[in-house]
Amino acid sequence: MGIYLNPTNESFQEAVNSEIYVDKTRLITFTNRKIKTSQKHICVSRPRRFGKSMNLGMLAAYYSKGCRSKKIFNHFLVSNDETYLKHLNKYNVIYINMQDFLSGSKDIEDMLQRLKKRLFKEFMEEKPEANLDFDDGLNFWMEDFYKATKRKKPFVVLLDEWDCVMREHKNDKEALKTYLDFLRNWLKDKSYIVLTYMTGILPIKKYGTHSALNMFDEYSMLESDGLEKYIGFTNDEVLELCQKYGIDFEQMKSWYDGYNLEGTELYCPRSVVKSISSKKFRGYWTETETYEALAKYIAMNFDGLHDTIEKLLANQSQPVDTRTFTNDMVTFANKDDIMTLLIHLGYLGYNSSNKTVYIPNKEIADEFVVSMKATGLWKETIAIVLQSRQLLADTLQGKADVVAQAIEKVHDSNSSILNYNNEQSLRFIILIAYYYAKEQYEIIQEMPSGKGFADIVFIPKHNVDTGKYPPMVIELKWDDTVQTAIKQIKDRNYPDKLKSFEKILLVGISYEKDIEKNKKHRCIIEEYKIV
Repeated sequence: MGIYLNPTNESFQEAVNSEIYVDKTRLITFTNRKIKTSQKHICVSRPRRFGKSMNLGMLAAYYSKGCRSKKIFNHFLVSNDETYLKHLNKYNVIYINMQDFLSGSKDIEDMLQRLKKRLFKEFMEEKPEANLDFDDGLNFWMEDFYKATKRKKPFVVLLDEWDCVMREHKNDKEALKTYLDFLRNWLKDKSYIVLTYMTGILPIKKYGTHSALNMFDEYSMLESDGLEKYIGFTNDEVLELCQKYGIDFEQMKSWYDGYNLEGTELYCPRSVVKSISSKKFRGYWTETETYEALAKYIAMNFDGLHDTIEKLLANQSQPVDTRTFTNDMVTFANKDDIMTLLIHLGYLGYNSSNKTVYIPNKEIADEFVVSMKATGLWKETIAIVLQSRQLLADTLQGKADVVAQAIEKVHDSNSSILNYNNEQSLRFIILIAYYYAKEQYEIIQEMPSGKGFADIVFIPKHNVDTGKYPPMVIELKWDDTVQTAIKQIKDRNYPDKLKSFEKILLVGISYEKDIEKNKKHRCIIEEYKIV
């Protein structure tokens, strides 16, 4: 047994011993079905702190012949699978975190040389009779080692942080080519390798129509193809944890839910575990990187990216075309490339059914606000966000004139004359102006209710004092009266779905489209009780 060759199960044992552990062993069922098939090369890309390394430690503990792990896995779901014992501790495993070798290396050549020296040392320690020659190179060592192993045990190769070179040497094209060529020559078309599983943040780099690692099946934040429930915590898993530890599930959902892969809701494991351990909801995932990581990308204003970011902050999904992204951190042709990168980094969620992006949860939304402030490019928007707490308070206190003036000010500073007379524009203004309200309310646009669709409905979250934060129905009108807005709410019975609440606030907001009338905004706030 070694560190990189045929490792022990100590890493996985530590994870299992932790106070909070979620059984992800069915990933092994998935990988077992890929062994010795044309789909044996697997590349999984996920954002930081999504449990990628823990899964690799689990795979190493399961496949490595350097340990005996039956006593550990017998307690988990994989033990019920028909392939469980067939592959348990049956393979020569190479398990490498590429970041360990990149850190401290002078260049890529130095990194690869260090890696080969370490592997050669462990190959020789485990099987000196193989008579390996260092000058032959990694492929021949593995081939000779395989031949010299009793019953010719093949290899499972596990690579963590495989894309660290792509991220840290992103501008060095020669270095990237050298690294990718190394991986291709090492892994492609080798019969003695029965499974390769590598993880990183980025998908495999594209070079025109050719990929240096085109033998890999990729499972990313765009397409998971059956792997979605194994990497990241699912809704059911988080609900079970919240029930076990007495944590408010709705708050957990608001803070950390929002990634949706093939219909499966996913949470960042680190954030969930940290919030349970500390009994506090705050930004944990984003502690792993400084705000500059996001700020430098959203500062790029391709094709009106800044306007798109504002709409995302206002809970408005935006269309994205992910096809032109070249899977690196430097080649950007348009705003779609930036947004696609942010999907892979975890700053945006992706809806594959309608090909749109959105900000997934409060944890990430707060990071956007911090990063937007850092760029200095969204001063008016940030000012609105900071004032949104007061706007909500004024609305709840029925200060209609104050609310009208605040909305008018926001509208004037954020809408050009060309798109000012547009209900969608006004809806965006309302959503950004009430940014703070997301802490107390679920905000629904075009909610079907009664005889139509209410423009915007604020429904209190389950743990909120509805006496202090009652539900609100907001109807928007342009070039019409606020009285018409309130009448429409009542005539079409929009409050119908809110009848379980003691009281509801009806809010009508209108403005005049004629510039000569100074685009005057008006508001009525009325307390309403369903009889």
